[in-house]
Amino acid sequence: MADHLEASVTLPSEPASVSAARGYVVETLAEWGLPAGTETAETIRLIVSELATNAVQHTFGQSPTFTVDIELDRDEQLRIGVTDSHPRFPKRLPAAVQQDNGRGMVIIRWLAAECGGRLRVRPTREGGKTVSIELPWSVPAEPVVAGGQ
Repeated sequence: MADHLEASVTLPSEPASVSAARGYVVETLAEWGLPAGTETAETIRLIVSELATNAVQHTFGQSPTFTVDIELDRDEQLRIGVTDSHPRFPKRLPAAVQQDNGRGMVIIRWLAAECGGRLRVRPTREGGKTVSIELPWSVPAEPVVAGGQ
């Protein structure tokens, strides 16, 4: 495989784009050797879903689009970032806060850590932010079969 692979897609900040972002990432990673349906692919799919949902819901219409960037370095490190143009960084809610939503970043951080990775939030030069995960790249030998069969 190449030393460095990159892929990117820019989508409108609307709910239908969350599904498009998930599909784009899963398909791209399958092309790079990570079969859809594996536990790792499903974990990444959930992380992308949370990142894209945050980009749509928490920019309050101030970011007309968001961009999903995928990078694979030397078959060792996978980075997936979602960039929007809204300047507000995600806020961590106290554990005692009772809300129906607002737990996306906790989920993302936990899933990334479970895979041996980490979550990062960085400002962009344009005044927005990129929320990204970095994970060690590992391609499983067998896909996960639904229903345990």
